Amino acid sequence: MNIAADISVIWPELFVAVAAMVMLMYGAFRGEDSGRTVTWVGVLVLVVAGLLVLAGPNGPVAAFNGQFMVDAFAVFTKVLLIAGAALALILAQPYNMREDIHQFEFPILMVFAVLGMMMMVSANDLIAVYVGLELQSLSLYVIAAIRRDNLRSSEAGLKYFVLGALSSGILLYGMSLVYGFAGTTSFEGLAATFAADSDTPIGVIVGLVFIAAGLAFKVSAVPFHMWTPDVYEGAPTPVTAFFAAAPKIAAMALFVRVMLEPFGDLLFEWQQIIWFISLASMILGSFAAIVQTNIKRLMAYSSIGHMGFVLVGLAAGNEQGVQGILLYLTIYLFMNMGTFACILAMRRQGRMVEEIDELAGLSKTNPYMAAAIGIFMFSMAGIPPLAGFFAKFYIFLAAINAELYFLTVAGLLTSVVGSFYYLRIVKLMYFDEPADAFDKPIGREISIIVTVTGVVTVFFFIGLAPVLSGAEAAAAVLFGA
Repeated sequence: MNIAADISVIWPELFVAVAAMVMLMYGAFRGEDSGRTVTWVGVLVLVVAGLLVLAGPNGPVAAFNGQFMVDAFAVFTKVLLIAGAALALILAQPYNMREDIHQFEFPILMVFAVLGMMMMVSANDLIAVYVGLELQSLSLYVIAAIRRDNLRSSEAGLKYFVLGALSSGILLYGMSLVYGFAGTTSFEGLAATFAADSDTPIGVIVGLVFIAAGLAFKVSAVPFHMWTPDVYEGAPTPVTAFFAAAPKIAAMALFVRVMLEPFGDLLFEWQQIIWFISLASMILGSFAAIVQTNIKRLMAYSSIGHMGFVLVGLAAGNEQGVQGILLYLTIYLFMNMGTFACILAMRRQGRMVEEIDELAGLSKTNPYMAAAIGIFMFSMAGIPPLAGFFAKFYIFLAAINAELYFLTVAGLLTSVVGSFYYLRIVKLMYFDEPADAFDKPIGREISIIVTVTGVVTVFFFIGLAPVLSGAEAAAAVLFGA
């Protein structure tokens, strides 16, 4: 093992780890007054990490005896999750100052969570997967309950911790079963074992089911979604924005890599599992969101539905499906961050407003914000020519090519149902009698993020080709192309 060569591969992760520890020391010595400084340093660290990822090897390059892999797939997803974390951190700054929860630990925990995510998407061994996953999870448990004086936030953190620990145990049990029957934890070793052995032991199948269940929890897919509505509603809004973006992207990338690389030859065995949780997620996400009155809770069920759509691409089990997944995650990042930026701007008389009915007549009191929310809602519904349409189009196209006709039809029908609650918000804003106006100004950071994400959502078709080619190159890696 060449240590120097290995370190050259992990420069982004090494930089993030060292920077996070320096931030921790600075915050510990300066105290609570360092919150604002540490936050902006955290944003800078994430930007530099993203540049290091882009400047580094595009792979495939392995390090540390093949446990860590850098390839086009890892680079693509790392850039996405870093962008999501940076945007969430920028959104959090004015909120935390206003709500007097500007602890310096918050940005540090987010940076450590990003470090875990970067390890997850580059993991090339089941042990490395678990280490990265737990580094991310331990940070997220604390972030969910960061507002210690708030009962809902504490409850959200506790629920996430208990259920997250359970899912980690399930995942670890599945890994141990696979190791016991296959005799290795490396992705290459597992792939070679299953390719050579036509008769797969039942213990491996059981282990695979447990692994899929543990990973399904991380992406909040049905029936492992039970934590999502409560955590989304209870956690502070910037935390919810972060949870809805970066961890989802990292977990889905990990899900794809684990299913396709070591277990690619067992497609028939795990395809049925993914097929079921995808269908169940689309149905629940679409129908449960209809009755929601809290917009954060609605976004929770919306995210469950969106993860169901993404899993259609994984169920397809082909290169086109992975390409569709990466495109969907890219678009989902911008739609989601824009929507949560708008939610953060919903303040009336100095208090946060989260009820959907409070948006009534917003087009008359704040046309700019109403237009932005309308764009994001139409995009999530999949209305062309907005970005959300292309996300669903390429996912369903991959499913049709894989002959998953029932899943495609179900996805289209649930997408129509889901359009109801998105369009209901638009109807409230443009056709109902106006409620009291929201507070102004909404903050420079929020205005910029709303504008940028809105422009990207509307004009995504202009940059569709380069994103598609990047996603295609990333997907090809997993299929040995």
